[in-house]
Amino acid sequence: MGSPFSGAAPYYARHRLDHGEEAVAHVAAVLGRDATVLDLGCGPGTVAIPLAPHVREVLAVDPDPEMLAEGRRLGAHVPNIRWLSGDSTGLAALPPFGHVVMGRSFHWMDRRAVLAELDRLLPPDGVVVLLGPSRQPPEEPWEPAMRRVRARLGVGKGTRTASDSYKATGLHHHDVLAASPFSDLTTACYERRVTTDLDSVLGLQFSYSYSTPPLLGERLEAFVEDARRELLADNPSGEWEHVRQTEVVVARRPAARPAGRPPRG
Repeated sequence: MGSPFSGAAPYYARHRLDHGEEAVAHVAAVLGRDATVLDLGCGPGTVAIPLAPHVREVLAVDPDPEMLAEGRRLGAHVPNIRWLSGDSTGLAALPPFGHVVMGRSFHWMDRRAVLAELDRLLPPDGVVVLLGPSRQPPEEPWEPAMRRVRARLGVGKGTRTASDSYKATGLHHHDVLAASPFSDLTTACYERRVTTDLDSVLGLQFSYSYSTPPLLGERLEAFVEDARRELLADNPSGEWEHVRQTEVVVARRPAARPAGRPPRG
């Protein structure tokens, strides 16, 4: 089976909002200048590229070759990122790392299995950091219109995920982490007000696994026309002001519990 994001990389890089400078600065402060960090499910470098100047090295790992190619292009000026093909099922085969960050990728994974493997691989002070929406994020203001479009065209059905993913279980990441070896959680939420125009809303749809251009296929033109019409009917200005939230979750092992292998290199 091919990547669910086949064809999405340029739209993901251009139209997905970044996590914001404050959130990245928070992560950098937690990890420290000497850190070697695994960005697992890195996409086109949404976390890896802004984080890399603050740490020793980032291992940017993704299973989608188009995402890695886009990341290499966007991060060509950043020397301390290694772009590697891989996924959460092959962690032991990766080069050594001391911490892990994930931005909107953890929900695809067999989360308990991944955390158990990270408990085996990470040094005693290694942390797992998630960046993404808060537990109850505000709905994007264009989403009601896009739901109607997807429903009419049968878009968004049957996306496959791992057996312990968020979609498969409904368990929030906080709950999975709290029952894992990395159960000592701290959270911080950063907000900023942004404006998104019609073209960006349309482009954003092509970054989602359920509505990439290859997946839409012959429905692509009808999807764009219907979405444009529905969005402008809801909001004739073609611009949406909204609040962008990024939650940073830092998950550590409880201090009293020795675990993991010694630091490497």
